[in-house]
Amino acid sequence: MEMEKLRKMVNQIAYTPAQDRLRTLSTLQLFLIPLLSLASTLYGFALPLRHRLYQLGLLHADRLPVPVISVGNLTWGGNGKTPMVEFLALWLAAAGISPLILTRGYGGADEAKMLQRHLYGISVKIGVGANRAVTAASFLKRYGHISPRKHGNSDLDRLFSDNKKGNSSYCDQIGVAILDDGMQHISLWRDIEIVMVNAMVPWGNHQLIPLGPLREPLTALARGDIVVIHHANLVSEKDVEAIASEIRTVKNSLPIFLSRLAPLYFLKARNMSHKLALMDICNTLVLCVSAIGSAESFVETIKKLGPTYVDRLDFSDHHLFEAKDIDMIRMRLWNLQSDFAMKPIVVVTEKDYDRAPEVLTYLDPYEVLVLCSSLQILPHKGSTEETFKKCLWQHLEVSCKV
Repeated sequence: MEMEKLRKMVNQIAYTPAQDRLRTLSTLQLFLIPLLSLASTLYGFALPLRHRLYQLGLLHADRLPVPVISVGNLTWGGNGKTPMVEFLALWLAAAGISPLILTRGYGGADEAKMLQRHLYGISVKIGVGANRAVTAASFLKRYGHISPRKHGNSDLDRLFSDNKKGNSSYCDQIGVAILDDGMQHISLWRDIEIVMVNAMVPWGNHQLIPLGPLREPLTALARGDIVVIHHANLVSEKDVEAIASEIRTVKNSLPIFLSRLAPLYFLKARNMSHKLALMDICNTLVLCVSAIGSAESFVETIKKLGPTYVDRLDFSDHHLFEAKDIDMIRMRLWNLQSDFAMKPIVVVTEKDYDRAPEVLTYLDPYEVLVLCSSLQILPHKGSTEETFKKCLWQHLEVSCKV
């Protein structure tokens, strides 16, 4: 629990503007700032050196025989990377292209487990492992691959048309790789770089980790091919435009799209085949429990569904629930029931469920619901889901020429 408290303190520092530190941070947090600042400075020196080694050819980026779409971000957690990976996999599979998802499997492999549930029965492969090149090689050897680069740009549609109709003997062969959380994984070549940005907290205090949330400075946006501002529905139009303006100062030609994580329904944690409508939590007492990168967006989504009152317990991203965490949750539930004279329900995200489904059974007799959601591209200033897909397809066509 002490490590969990430290993570929370560092996270608060990362999202507190410098001018607000004295007013909002604790004495211990203020003491930590010089140490975090030194670490961020050292990290800032190492970043360009690493990229320079790849540019000089002293380090080598592995290149796969199929196009690679990287989905990444500049900050830690909560940017919609995995929902975007699922969106891309479904789109590619529907187009007759069998994609291979490459994911780290970090923190109990919750993201990989969620993807496996959602994509079950679809022509999608999921490779889990820190070394994405080695993982990809094993899948490519096992299933084979269709190499669009051999056929050229003009044949891209025709190449996959037989797969889409189910007429091809190659329909199980891998056509595209999707790199989950891939922006900083520069040891693997990518043909398309999609950068996800959290509209609610885009850059934090604008500092590099660990003092701030930035894995790279904003200038790294120049490597992007497409930017998607996620959770755009939870902020004002003015905030969206401010983020877009900051992105364009780095690379004015970047196509910018908006997205949201649309709630679909609830599943009962004790019986995942039991589906409930979103309206079923209307006029109820809810405790949101999450260990994700953007708890704020999760809580705001639940509030919009009309419960009487929403309380929350936030843990750090990928936190593995322990017995003492369950005791803390139960205590909060008892207090809520006492204060409101009604029995509360617990709502968690799918990632939290997939990380440790058995742990949630210890919350009896309280009901635990799992919120199921999917990424949607929002229409905005002429940009739509169709134009987003068209933009991706054009990038794929260009990659097939190389």
